Amino acid sequence: MNTIYHYDSVSKALDELNENGFNYDFNKNEAVILKNPANYEIKHIYRYEGESNPDDEAIVFGIQSKSGKKGVYVAGFAANSITETAQLLLDISIKSRKK
Repeated sequence: MNTIYHYDSVSKALDELNENGFNYDFNKNEAVILKNPANYEIKHIYRYEGESNPDDEAIVFGIQSKSGKKGVYVAGFAANSITETAQLLLDISIKSRKK
């Protein structure tokens, strides 16, 4: 993973990622990640916690494919809102930290 940046909100992180070429929406196309997870690398992760409501927690992934396509995936981070794709991306991130 690259340098870690901190932003005040999900929208600010998305704006910055968009300015850096991460403009593909993996939320609308998450099946491509599920089919071939080895083709993707997590470049950025931003996690946000709600002040008082766990449902306000979110995680933003900046993802790059081996072919160079860069995009984002946004997921809720509460225990009951982790999708299969979000869990897969977290696993990819954790594996890359162990290298």
